[in-house]
Amino acid sequence: MKRYFEQAGLSYPPKNIALFAMKEEMSVELWAEEKGRWSYVKRYNIEKISGKKGPKLREGDKQVPEGIYRVSLLNPNSRFHLSMKLDYPNAFDRKYAKLEGRTSPGSNIFIHGKQASTGCLAMGDYSIEELFLLAQRTGLDNIEVVISPHDPKKGKLLASVNQPFWTQILYRNIEQQAKKFGR
Repeated sequence: MKRYFEQAGLSYPPKNIALFAMKEEMSVELWAEEKGRWSYVKRYNIEKISGKKGPKLREGDKQVPEGIYRVSLLNPNSRFHLSMKLDYPNAFDRKYAKLEGRTSPGSNIFIHGKQASTGCLAMGDYSIEELFLLAQRTGLDNIEVVISPHDPKKGKLLASVNQPFWTQILYRNIEQQAKKFGR
């Protein structure tokens, strides 16, 4: 990993990283922050993703969530090689689930190895090894994960008519975060 950071003109290990996932493009970009500026480091392919455009609404919907998350746990003993648990549902997700009377918005969303997914981002084993070790060296408190329906450079994030009213609020939040990645 050190050489990727050196090529980007960044220190290793980094103080802060962000993983910017784009569902439609099936990719995750690795960004690092140094001296108040975010720099692109590397792109990873998502090997498998489930669901469609739109936020996760309930347990068992096999939907990958969309939003701004943190890594809450590193699991070296995952059945998917290695895994990084996201803090889904976060405060935003819980707020709107409560407003809508949804009591089971889902849980156990991971970025993991292998090539199977039922609501997670399956990165393949080699990619998750790099990301897992980087997360370990960076520290969980210094990792942000942004999951977007598509690359905001391709056009505004728009909620479809069959999505909840708050999806447009969520998409504005994602677009705001994505600006630091030149999106």
